Amino acid sequence: MDPGCGWNLQVPPHTGTTVAAVAYDGGVVLGSDSRVSTGTYVSNRASDKLTPLSDFVWLLRSGSAADTQAIADYVRFFTHQHSLELTGEPSVKTIATLVKSMNYQYKQLLGAMIVAGWDKEHGGQVYGCPIGGTIVQENWTTDGSGSTYIWGYLDATFREGMSRQEAEDMVKEALALAMSRDGSSGGVIRLCTINAEGVERKMFQGPDIPTFWDELPTSAEVGMVVG
Repeated sequence: MDPGCGWNLQVPPHTGTTVAAVAYDGGVVLGSDSRVSTGTYVSNRASDKLTPLSDFVWLLRSGSAADTQAIADYVRFFTHQHSLELTGEPSVKTIATLVKSMNYQYKQLLGAMIVAGWDKEHGGQVYGCPIGGTIVQENWTTDGSGSTYIWGYLDATFREGMSRQEAEDMVKEALALAMSRDGSSGGVIRLCTINAEGVERKMFQGPDIPTFWDELPTSAEVGMVVG
């Protein structure tokens, strides 16, 4: 214990984030907040947690930023090597399996990730890759400290055959809900939509992020009170 700061330096700091992905009729939508925290300290308020592994497969990173960046770099390298052997793009499941293998073999790494993308054989796919090393294909999934606040919302909102716009709205609102409750989630909302046409990214900040009835009004709404 360091008496000067009051922190136990032998205990790893808490980390937090919110990431989510949904498969819709024709592709997938991935989304994340942008806050990187170390305990109660926000070390980065505009981080990009969406990382490409190939042209049509992306990774959502939560857990240790350094560990998940290292896994992403290795998997991107192996994916490129494999694409040269195939003379084409590996499947989403193949790339998700590479992420799972890295996570399983190096259990000291703290990485809770989501792999999502599109391929010609199976269309849009979402794979959860939690800490410990496994993969589970889902219609939707979420991870990170803020995920505990939105499991019910995602379960109640998702339905088969959703349109692209419905899927994007669902992920955006889920992230906004998590950010309004989880102190380790915040910043901007980043979305990534992947389908046969390619990848399109969007960012929402400030007034573009949905707010909810029990949040405090902004200063512009309240105005200045002079006594």
